[in-house]
Amino acid sequence: MNISAVTPAGADQLDLGALKLRQHSAWSSGDYAIVGTTLQIVGETLCEALDLRAGQKVLDVAAGNGNATLAAARRWCSVVSTDYVPALLERGRLRAAADGLPVEFREADAEALPFEDGVFDVVLSTFGVMFTPDQDRAAAELARVCKRGGKIGLANWTPDGFIGQVFKTLGSYLPPPAGAKSPALWGKASRIEEMFGAEASSIRCEPLHFVFRYRTPGHFLDVFRTYYGPMLKAFAALDTLRQDALHRDLLALIARHNRAEDGTMVVPSEYLEVVVTKW
Repeated sequence: MNISAVTPAGADQLDLGALKLRQHSAWSSGDYAIVGTTLQIVGETLCEALDLRAGQKVLDVAAGNGNATLAAARRWCSVVSTDYVPALLERGRLRAAADGLPVEFREADAEALPFEDGVFDVVLSTFGVMFTPDQDRAAAELARVCKRGGKIGLANWTPDGFIGQVFKTLGSYLPPPAGAKSPALWGKASRIEEMFGAEASSIRCEPLHFVFRYRTPGHFLDVFRTYYGPMLKAFAALDTLRQDALHRDLLALIARHNRAEDGTMVVPSEYLEVVVTKW
């Protein structure tokens, strides 16, 4: 595909390319599957919201280790699972094999999907496509490969929810490149309307919560610092003093949201469940 032909006028291709490389490096580090597997319920909930039917062709974009992929396959859909990190696809492949679920896995960039127009009944993504550098291009790709009358389903962290606040905290220590759009914009209904409104006969956005349950707040940070690429990279880029300061700020953030009183961590994090029906 000719990248220049599909990049919106005015977009800084060099900056977007550099940002994509930076993000790819982050998601390829650590082991997102350790975190991703805890989010399985979101994929199940999204598939129910989409009212999936057996035999439908489903594409999971930026699938990670395959939460929504497996949820759709369990509903007897024909599923293609895509991500641009091969190691994550392999983790999804192992999970599908363990459950005896037939799934096709393909390495693919969410901004340049290697499929013909209108070939999928349902296109979905859980906490995945929201991290693409060129948001409008990614949204256009989701709509392009979805058939007329088909559905696009998304689960996106909101700006004001717990994970949105984690992003803001990380950004206060390592500001994103100038002009980069926050991934959490995908968690705003107004932004979804901007990206999909022209292609949609209807858009439903519903705020929901995923609850992070960990042994302690420190356990959560240990897991995320070790396995969650963006946080791992953020800490690695700071000196010891700033690492300690970031650690304290994140613990304070958890304390503000933690509803557990027994020393464990029970933190609800708002996300936006989106169902777009295409014209």
